[in-house]
Amino acid sequence: MEFFHEPKIDWMGIKWYLIALSLALASAGIISMVVKRGLAYGLDFRGGTAITVQFSKPPNLDTIRHELDRKGLTGANLSSIGAPSLHQVLIGLDLKTTASTQALDEGKRAIVAALSGMSGQGQEGKPDFNNSSPQTVADHLLAADPLGLSSKGFDAASNSYRDLGSAIVNFRNAPPRDGLISDFQELSPVPNVNAGVIATLRNDFSLSNFAIKDSAIVGPKVGKDLRQQALYVTLAGLGAMLVYIWFRFELSYGVAAVVATFHDVTITLGFFSLLNKEITLTVIAALLTLVGYSMNDTIVVFDRIRENARLNKRENFVDLVNRSINQTLSRTILTSGLTFLAVLSLFLFGGEVIHGFSFTLVVGVIVGTYSSIFIASPIVVYFQQRVAGSAAVAKPKNYSRETVSARR
Repeated sequence: MEFFHEPKIDWMGIKWYLIALSLALASAGIISMVVKRGLAYGLDFRGGTAITVQFSKPPNLDTIRHELDRKGLTGANLSSIGAPSLHQVLIGLDLKTTASTQALDEGKRAIVAALSGMSGQGQEGKPDFNNSSPQTVADHLLAADPLGLSSKGFDAASNSYRDLGSAIVNFRNAPPRDGLISDFQELSPVPNVNAGVIATLRNDFSLSNFAIKDSAIVGPKVGKDLRQQALYVTLAGLGAMLVYIWFRFELSYGVAAVVATFHDVTITLGFFSLLNKEITLTVIAALLTLVGYSMNDTIVVFDRIRENARLNKRENFVDLVNRSINQTLSRTILTSGLTFLAVLSLFLFGGEVIHGFSFTLVVGVIVGTYSSIFIASPIVVYFQQRVAGSAAVAKPKNYSRETVSARR
């Protein structure tokens, strides 16, 4: 499929405008990182506790933050995640709040205690049923013995109530309740749950309007190791691609491709710094995907340049590069355009969980596409001019910025 029939665009004639734009974007990002003393890392890298909380009603983040501050959990990061109908909030506590690796797990309990202290979150002194484990439920039922199982012996009664506690919690966690019930009467469909069991639960437990859906705990050493590994993986990927293109093409092509890819990563990270977005493991995965995508797009252009160079050894090299880019233009628009639409859809409708991943690819696809044309290709031209001499590859006098005269 061809969008343009034999386009004649002077790409190398307008390269300085795009190079200037790249320098401006890269400089802005680097200055932002210097002023902010580095990038903003997510809990995956800096260590801490991340708790996903689901509420029965739309949560007020300001109210939650105020309650966390009142309980001494200052500096918590709050963000709504998932579909709005889920009413889910991600609460993150970093190491300066949780103090040490041994105290990280206390962050989860502290968040539960703080949320339980909010108005309407339960009764003082009673465990919260919506955040209780099967064993906790079983222990309370065993102590009250609403089914009269004590006559069968302690072990038999303990096993029976343990199974009942697991069945009750599994029922609570299954859709459509998803961990939240508003009335103990909702547990009636569970086998062996009678009026006595419901009365015991109502007497021993309180009901909050939130439930802990997930928790992740990352220690400081693990976070530091992840940062180093992410850097090593990215550099190793660039180095391997340099060697590959060196053997497949020439060293100058390899250097140009690596510089263009490094340019893409730098500008993408600069956007993260400028927009105060956190670097997480999913973002690193997206950056590695970007490295591969950008390199593939560059190789397509380089392969056409090499093919044309073999067939037209006498052609002016600037003309040859322009013609090669024009010949691959339809392919570039088709692949990059469809890829961009896909990642844009992920960014707009994919939700908070993959927001960083999709944002990286949205920026990366745009930057990676034009870097193949305006960064990698001009570097190859520069090396060819240095090798062949500026006179041998000088721009023809009748060459205009609007058209390319393809020499056969």
